Amino acid sequence: MAHTDHRTMRRVLRREIAGTIGLLTDEHDFHAMRHYRSFTFDDHTTYLEQVETLLKTRAAEGNHTTIALFDPQEYAEYCTAGGLDPDTPSSRTRFTAELAATGPTVAYEGQPLSDLVPDLVDEAVRQATWEYATTLLARLGACASCGEDIGRAAFTNASNLLARILDTAPPGDRHLVCSVSGTPEPLAAVLHADDDIDGTTSLDEAEALEFTTVLALGIATHSPGGLVMRTSAPGSPDRIYGWRLRGDGLAPLTAGEVFDAYCTDVENGDIISPESGVDYCEPPDLGDEEPKPGHHH
Repeated sequence: MAHTDHRTMRRVLRREIAGTIGLLTDEHDFHAMRHYRSFTFDDHTTYLEQVETLLKTRAAEGNHTTIALFDPQEYAEYCTAGGLDPDTPSSRTRFTAELAATGPTVAYEGQPLSDLVPDLVDEAVRQATWEYATTLLARLGACASCGEDIGRAAFTNASNLLARILDTAPPGDRHLVCSVSGTPEPLAAVLHADDDIDGTTSLDEAEALEFTTVLALGIATHSPGGLVMRTSAPGSPDRIYGWRLRGDGLAPLTAGEVFDAYCTDVENGDIISPESGVDYCEPPDLGDEEPKPGHHH
């Protein structure tokens, strides 16, 4: 009987996907969907197991599947705005199809759901961060004295700074973190940059856009914040260095400041042992990182 129930569940799931499946990643969201009579699952663990079985089956048949983060509240708002009955599989399918085009997604490549779900949640956080930072930048409007769009100017400035940071970095893989704390909500963005075989730098465009937007917001609002990079290359110690946001640019952190930042517990201020094989150092000269005198937005 249980075997038959599981096959029925998979048939239900098949009706609700067309290359994309909207995944309820946590118990809270799962239970929010249970008040719809057409949503026939009653146990989140079993639901995840059946989703994973379905993904494996589709992959074995040569079908590509994209996983989107299904948010019950957004779904309800979507149905209200579109005049749709939320208690039908067809409405969930339409919403999921739209998620594939506009929302956070992760491609299924055979990885366990236990690995896929954190990646999907991270992607959702990244997209929300970018949307929030973009909204705040747009609200800054034009400079009262010169008429220039403050957000656009800050984004151009941030793009140039990021390009110089990558150009001056030693060869290897780079992991950058930008944090801004003076906005209504603290923001952080991460960027990975790798060296290709031909020596060019490879970036994820979505990551780079989010990173630049968060950096631009910090610059435009003159918020407290910083940017730290870790570079790794075979046969040499990892190097960690960074800058603080200052004015319309970046001011280099000393080696001691970088060491203190990495070797202090942010929760209680206790000293943490430094990593072995890591150099905490001053950043290379960006050539123009000091804030210029004169007019600032």
